[in-house]
Amino acid sequence: MTVEAGPGRLGPGPAPTGVRRLLAEHGVSPRRALGQHFLADPNTARRIARLAGVGPGDRVVEIGAGLGALTLALAETGASVTAVEVDRHLLAPLRAVAEPAGAEVVEGDALTLDWGRLVGPGPWVVVANLPYNVATPLVLRLLEDVAAPARMLVMVQAEVGERLAAGVGSPSYGAVSVRVTYWARAEVLGRVPPTVFVPRPRVESALVGIQRRPEPAVDPDMVGYPRLVEVVKAGFAQRRKMLRRSLAGVVPGEAFGAAGVDPRARAEELDVSAWGRLAACRPGPSGHRPS
Repeated sequence: MTVEAGPGRLGPGPAPTGVRRLLAEHGVSPRRALGQHFLADPNTARRIARLAGVGPGDRVVEIGAGLGALTLALAETGASVTAVEVDRHLLAPLRAVAEPAGAEVVEGDALTLDWGRLVGPGPWVVVANLPYNVATPLVLRLLEDVAAPARMLVMVQAEVGERLAAGVGSPSYGAVSVRVTYWARAEVLGRVPPTVFVPRPRVESALVGIQRRPEPAVDPDMVGYPRLVEVVKAGFAQRRKMLRRSLAGVVPGEAFGAAGVDPRARAEELDVSAWGRLAACRPGPSGHRPS
């Protein structure tokens, strides 16, 4: 992707220089409170757009558009792009870059936006360079509360990416992993070094692909999702303990036999189906399963 010189553009030469110039032109600087690290490498932006697999006819929502480097790469594919940015100070430079390329720019907090009103029914694709401090709650909100995204490609802190995509037995496997697996299939598709951002973060980033399942991994008629989350959180809250201890008072003792789960197992040994079977058994008023 070639970014042209001129007002509002990233400018010629090394991309980091262009980013700094654009910030200076508009009198803004990265805000630590918002976890801002601006993508400053066109090749990485194109790589992300390619991994997102979008093109003509696709509707893409980019969250955390920043200065528009990724926005331009997505628009270049021919997709219809809506770029969401929470920082009002970035709206002017973002619009200067994105709108000539045909992208729509929207000011808003992705954690509180009315997604149905913004983009309507699905399917649409989420592509995002997410601030590290909101990555997990935002991914969960899009999976749990917004049905329209068919798939997502998110760039997050590498450690967060590993947790989102972790499978049973992985050191990164936890409550978040189970919740993501309930709704979707996730995998780490690649890594991104700190050198492609301005300012440079102290950690490596990961690209995580998330594909929504046609149906949840656990039958909602067997157990409601809030109940599943309750049990999973309790189990991982004391992950070094055996489940019969960490889940005492949360599931009845006989639930382990009914669910085919060893009460001596630990949380990281259970897949989402096993968690669903355990969650389906509720303790009665006295701590026992009602007959």
